[in-house]
Amino acid sequence: MVQGTTSDAGKSTLVTALCRIFARKNISVVPFKPQNMALNSAVTVDGGEIGRAQAVQAFAAGLEPHTDMNPVLLKPNSDTGAQVIVHGKAVTNMEAAVYHDYKTVAMAAVLESHQRLCDQYRYVFVEGAGSPAEINLRDRDIANMGFAEEADCPVILIADIDKGGVFAHLVGTLELLSPSEQSRVVGFVINRFRGDIGLLEPGLKWLEERTGKPVLAVLPYLQGFHLEAEDALTANTQAMDSYQQQKITVVVPALPRISNHTDFDALRLHPQVEFHFVGPDQPIPPADLIVLPGSKSVIADLKFLQQQGWVEAIEHHLRYGGKLIGICGGYQMLGSKVHDPDGLEGAPESLDGLGWLSMETRLFPSKQLVNRKGVLFDGITPVSGYEIHAGVTTGDALKTPAVTLASSEQGTQQGPQPDGAISADNNILGTYLHGLFDQQAALEKLLQWAGLNVVESFDYEALREREVERLSDSVEEAMDWKRWNQVLPDFSV
Repeated sequence: MVQGTTSDAGKSTLVTALCRIFARKNISVVPFKPQNMALNSAVTVDGGEIGRAQAVQAFAAGLEPHTDMNPVLLKPNSDTGAQVIVHGKAVTNMEAAVYHDYKTVAMAAVLESHQRLCDQYRYVFVEGAGSPAEINLRDRDIANMGFAEEADCPVILIADIDKGGVFAHLVGTLELLSPSEQSRVVGFVINRFRGDIGLLEPGLKWLEERTGKPVLAVLPYLQGFHLEAEDALTANTQAMDSYQQQKITVVVPALPRISNHTDFDALRLHPQVEFHFVGPDQPIPPADLIVLPGSKSVIADLKFLQQQGWVEAIEHHLRYGGKLIGICGGYQMLGSKVHDPDGLEGAPESLDGLGWLSMETRLFPSKQLVNRKGVLFDGITPVSGYEIHAGVTTGDALKTPAVTLASSEQGTQQGPQPDGAISADNNILGTYLHGLFDQQAALEKLLQWAGLNVVESFDYEALREREVERLSDSVEEAMDWKRWNQVLPDFSV
């Protein structure tokens, strides 16, 4: 099990790399995260949803994502509450204090999934959550040492030296663990090091003498590295800043409950896209394309959009010929009404939408969870992605769909199915399809639609594969495999 001294210490990336390293050696390996809190999720082969990081790890291992890889997923819908998803299906919304009492039930689901994976694969690489030293969360813990103790698995502790204080993080975390938990830690990994390794070596020696535990690897800082983020918004950077041809500006309002913001990774990294997340109290700058993202709380985020004055800015943008895309929750906002009569995302209510597409949405308790393939509005360009939503949208706007979807093995309907809508003036497009920009042909077509005359070929899926390989090569070279085999004989390579 890989646990971290902090959030974003490198747990996800290390598990991703280990999955690819072992898979390249034709060793049966699978990723696992007992509990994940994230608004970025993926649809699984068995028709559920899991954290997006585990889907990337499955990709690295050469596997289709499965709900057993992340049996408990928490999707925050307020500052103190979240939707609880167990084995891929939403159970209910819970406040944090109520979920604390529910953890014994959640642990049973976690152990059930873990056992199934152990029965199918030679190695299970487990990712912790946050830090095991969060002592306020230790009681009934299912995400870190609580799981490790129950499943009787060894632990690697990883820390990010780029944040500073790496030795304090490692020693302090170890000191806050119980004696049995301390003995479970077999070694350390230091992540994102840059500089002269010789200057670090005295510290490594001190750390090993102080704790009696080996440093298994010092992983280098990878410049320009990209891997889909688990939850935090990623900086507004491009992969190739030197590109000199025509560019296009894309703006995404960073809503408080933005979900699946990995939808925009392909846009962020495209060499002809100047990409900007716009945060609270920031004006929306001039843009060619504005994208309203998915949301875990559509009505609350729609109110926030209005309170920020962003609606007026988007209206101005449209008045002068700018393009607008709404994805999932953002698509629902484009209609005349959003109804939540059952209070799925808060108090029961209906709210006027933006009114830019002739349609209404009602939220229902059951979710649509399905992977999709189809073609864009031109009837030619292939597109693929996934749906994760609780709403059903109806209205005249749907007579001109943005996407035509093929029937899916995970769905009940057969034959082509329309999805979303595109406005009569061709300036507004809405769809339930996450991953809209990931496929190369669809990305190029949508950028052309948004005003980019000549689009540079950019294959995001190929970039992801290259980055996983680059990461895995780096980890494989940096790891002290002799020491690894000494402290992890059951995971020998």
